[in-house]
Amino acid sequence: MGKKELIIVTGMSGAGKTVAIQAFEDLGYFTVQNLPPAMLPKFWQMISDEENIQRAAVMIDLRSQSFFDDLDDEIYKLRENSHDKYDMKIVYIDASDEELVARYKETRRSHPLSGEGGTLYGIQLERQKLSGIRDLASGVIHTDDFAPRQLRNYIQQHFGSKDDQANTFTVQVMSFGFKYGIPLDADMILDVRFLTNPYYEVTLRNQTGLDKAVADYVWNSDDAEEFYQRISDQIKWLLPKYKAEGKSNFTIAFGCTGGQHRSTAFAHRLSQDLGNEWVVNEHHRDIERRKESANRS
Repeated sequence: MGKKELIIVTGMSGAGKTVAIQAFEDLGYFTVQNLPPAMLPKFWQMISDEENIQRAAVMIDLRSQSFFDDLDDEIYKLRENSHDKYDMKIVYIDASDEELVARYKETRRSHPLSGEGGTLYGIQLERQKLSGIRDLASGVIHTDDFAPRQLRNYIQQHFGSKDDQANTFTVQVMSFGFKYGIPLDADMILDVRFLTNPYYEVTLRNQTGLDKAVADYVWNSDDAEEFYQRISDQIKWLLPKYKAEGKSNFTIAFGCTGGQHRSTAFAHRLSQDLGNEWVVNEHHRDIERRKESANRS
């Protein structure tokens, strides 16, 4: 097992540190935001003792003002005491004064150091306080020309392995029954209740769309096949677009009356088709509901 990795994310307020730490979280890093610098050694000791955590990222900024002056010292201590046990990198997120002023105007928020001196005064004071940390940084990311999704993509490309980049976008494909409510976390809901319901075939009633007999019944319909081809083509076209926008997951939900037959057949087939190119999780939310109701009666 190689060295563990510690990323310290710091930099100018408003430059994009929160987006950056979220990008590290999407890459599988154990992340903590707004950690007081004096807690760094204890935090890293905890990570060092945890076998299941190999990569950690921590964000430190001026919201911990009373502790911030200790950051230089704590970083030196970490480097001197444990350089043979882990790799430590400082990622400094920066932007020009003009860009930061514009962002604060747009969000109508106050800079944490502005006080009575105004936004520009706060930015310049912060830049002065951070000058020593910036000199220690392993890399500086300038975000003047970055939208949030572009910053996420930059971090994924520069800090993620090939496996990370392949797995940062996950497709959830699920089935559900409208009678039990619409899934609130779905990005796309597809209603297949217009198709003939296998429930009314006595021999199929207690089976599901995962069973061959039900699947054959569903796909024997020309409407089912045409609808599937249309929506699967659309989804395959859309997924790269959503990934490029910086989304880490996309949930597609097929719904029928009870979530047992038609929606299950559709969700299972799409999961199989998309699985050749994407990381796919298949879930059938209501497939056991009817059995549970029968057992209670």
